[in-house]
Amino acid sequence: MARMIPRYNESERANHWMVALLFMLAALSGLAFFHPAFYFLTALFGGGSWARILHPFVGVLMCLSFLGLFMRLKGDNVLNEGDRAWRAKSAELLAGNKAAMPPAGKYNAAQKITFWVKSLCLLVLLVTGVMFWEPWFAHYFPIWAMRLAVLLHSVSATVLILTVIMHIYAAIWVKGSMRAMTRGDVTEGWAKQNHALWYEQVSRGK
Repeated sequence: MARMIPRYNESERANHWMVALLFMLAALSGLAFFHPAFYFLTALFGGGSWARILHPFVGVLMCLSFLGLFMRLKGDNVLNEGDRAWRAKSAELLAGNKAAMPPAGKYNAAQKITFWVKSLCLLVLLVTGVMFWEPWFAHYFPIWAMRLAVLLHSVSATVLILTVIMHIYAAIWVKGSMRAMTRGDVTEGWAKQNHALWYEQVSRGK
């Protein structure tokens, strides 16, 4: 039987799935107003009026939930020299040659970049969303600022959705990754193969 290694505790997993749930609600309600082809999604929220009311509140809750995740994980996502070497070999990973990849810590370079892209997108979404949130804050900003905010909001939302899709695909593609966020642990073999430096730290009790 494979030896299991803890990767995420219950609190971290709950935080992650709360962000995921709120992201889905924010994305679906936001897409409903992004293009008429997606307007049918408002039915999930009780119609257009309710979708417009709920979207900003869900967005704020999502950002607050992610802040908790950010504070937990930011230290492990600082880019370093080892990540530069990992990025240089990323083509090997895409070709399926994991053996050629330099050892990674708890997160590899791609995961770290994804983390910071998500963080930046959510910050932009929060700030710009507040700027055209009617009737609470929009009247504090000139029309040109609100138009710019709408544009940046849409671009950031698109980037975030694409990044999350990549995140989900990678979690499914790397066999054993989903278990980490559902059960909280991974096999020793998975840790050695995908995050060797982290495995060494865990093995030494650091």
